[in-house]
Amino acid sequence: MSQPIYTTGSWKPFPGHEAAFLEAWKDFMNWATGLPGAGQAVLARDERDPERFVSFAAWESIDAVRAWKSSPEFKPRMSRVQEHIDKFAPTELDVVLQIEPRHALR
Repeated sequence: MSQPIYTTGSWKPFPGHEAAFLEAWKDFMNWATGLPGAGQAVLARDERDPERFVSFAAWESIDAVRAWKSSPEFKPRMSRVQEHIDKFAPTELDVVLQIEPRHALR
């Protein structure tokens, strides 16, 4: 089995838009994770810069990512998230190395 592809984003909501951003991102990724080839999606807040959020979503292939981003629903759904965003930087990452943990997370 090949390594997954990860889509990531660095998000900075407008001041006062954090709750609306979180709700919009959740709606967007609830839709996305239901698509073929989609895996888990995670949104994390930067501990050193609490105004910055970072998202990660696993996909089984770059073709699944391309199908997601080229679907007719992608742009309108993404625009609902971006209404609340001052800065956004997306990228796709191809896993080149993976180390399994020796102990499970609690």
